[in-house]
Amino acid sequence: MDFVIMDLEWNGTYSKHHHHFFSEIIEFGAVKCDANLNVIDEFSMLVTPQIGKKLNSHVKELTHISTQELLDSNNTFTHVLSKFKKFLGDSILVTWGTSDILVLMENCKYYLNRNDIDFVKFYCNLQAYSEKKLDKVDTAHQMGLKTCADLLSVEYDDKELHRALSDSKLTAMCFKRVFDPVKLPKYIESVDDEFYRKISFKNTQIYDFNSPLIDKREMYFLCEKCGRKARRKTKWKVKNRSFRAEFRCLKCKNEFEGRISFKQTYDGIKIDKRISDIKDKTDKNNDRQEE
Repeated sequence: MDFVIMDLEWNGTYSKHHHHFFSEIIEFGAVKCDANLNVIDEFSMLVTPQIGKKLNSHVKELTHISTQELLDSNNTFTHVLSKFKKFLGDSILVTWGTSDILVLMENCKYYLNRNDIDFVKFYCNLQAYSEKKLDKVDTAHQMGLKTCADLLSVEYDDKELHRALSDSKLTAMCFKRVFDPVKLPKYIESVDDEFYRKISFKNTQIYDFNSPLIDKREMYFLCEKCGRKARRKTKWKVKNRSFRAEFRCLKCKNEFEGRISFKQTYDGIKIDKRISDIKDKTDKNNDRQEE
């Protein structure tokens, strides 16, 4: 089966009709790869905005797309979507992270009044697969495409990035480097009702200490030096959506700050624990005061 690696550029605008901010797609870019990840076709089309008449200054600076270019293309969203549907065919849709497919769903909802993308049958989130393959899974920070390219020694031109086709080509090059025909199938999902429920689920950070979703039995830390359970010295406080307290190991006298965060996801509560040295933290605060 072929893969179609899609990248989108969009403009943040306000919809007066729906009274909310909207990510309006202004460019589709994609490459089609065969089963061995060789590029066999390309797709690139601009979309004339119908909601936002002006491009956000950040979008113009990032993409170097002008409003006039979009107007001259004279392509409605539905027209470009129809062309892309034919390009995709029965291929597996691949994106870097879920932002692009969520924006595509948002645009389909706005223009077609439907919550799904009926022509997509299979989907793969390459970001999630690459993080696992490269052992870079971090619940607090997702790996960016450029970071992945750097880790894989994939060459790219900074000036060509942030255009849909260029980014899809870079994604394809990274895909080829991490491709594992045995492990990849676990990350290919059928696009069914459960898929839409899962991808539309809004992860929520929990920082109310009295929330029944917090398992207080998890609010402990082991000493990094000796592995024993450390004793909490201070009361829990909330900072940057995580619970923090100072701990001391009674065996080796090691002191540290423990940070724990709880996130409600579609698959359940995800817990992230981190440890930082109190001395390093104090030194950084002193440096800021001296500056």
